[in-house]
Amino acid sequence: MSAIRGARERARVEVTAAIKDEARRQLAAEGAAKLSLRAVARELGMVSSALYRYFPSRDELLTALIVDAYDAVGEAAESAGRAGVPGPSERAAHLARWVAVACAVRGWALAHPHEYALIYGSPVPGYTAPQATVGPASRVGRVLIAVVEDAHREAGLALPPLAAELRPEAERLAADLAPGLPPEVAVSIVAAWAQLFGLVSFEVFGQFNRVVEARDDFFRHAAEELARTVGLLGTARRGGTGTAGRARR
Repeated sequence: MSAIRGARERARVEVTAAIKDEARRQLAAEGAAKLSLRAVARELGMVSSALYRYFPSRDELLTALIVDAYDAVGEAAESAGRAGVPGPSERAAHLARWVAVACAVRGWALAHPHEYALIYGSPVPGYTAPQATVGPASRVGRVLIAVVEDAHREAGLALPPLAAELRPEAERLAADLAPGLPPEVAVSIVAAWAQLFGLVSFEVFGQFNRVVEARDDFFRHAAEELARTVGLLGTARRGGTGTAGRARR
C-alpha cells in the first residue's frame, strides 16, 4: 500500500512541476495577466477538471509561481552570503560579501527576466498576494541584514546620519527587522534593499539601454555605494548588538 501511495505522490509532484513549467512558458509568451488554467491544461493534454485538482484557481497557480520565484532569488542571495568572500581586512570581506549578494540577485534576475517581472514588475490585475508570499519575499532582505549584522559585530559600522523626525520609525524598523542593529542602520538597509531592486529592475526592463554600457562595472560600483549607506564603508564605530550596544554609542 505504501508503494502505491509513494507512486501517487511522485506522480503528483511530476504533474505539478509540469503545470508550473507550462505556466512559466505562458508567462514568457503572454504575461501574467493572460495566464489561463484552461490554456495550461490544453498545452499539457489535460482536461481542465484534472488540472483544477492541482490548482483550483488561477490565483493559486500564480501564488505557487510567485513563491517559487522568491525562493529562487532568495536561494541565490543566501548561497552568495554563505560563500564568504576573502578580503584584506574584516571590513573589506564584509563589503565583498555584500557586493556578492547584490550581484547574485542581479545574475538571477537577468537569467530569469519573466519570473523576475512576475514578482517585481507590474501587479497582476485582479490578483492579491496572500500571506504565504511574505516569508519568501523577505529572503533577500534577511541576507542583507545578516551581512550587516556580522559586520557590526565583527568590524564595526560607520553609522549613517538620521533625521530626528525619522528616529521613531527607525527604532520601529530596527525592532521589527534587525534588533541587533542601530536604528540608523535599519533605515538605511530598507532603503538599500529597495534601491538594489530598483537598479536590477532598470536593467531587466531595459531602462539602461543606450544609457549604461559597462553594466557589470556600473552595478558593482552602485552596490558598493549602497554598502556605504548602511555603514560598511567609512570610519567604523564598534559596539555590541542589541539595546546594550546602542546605549554605548
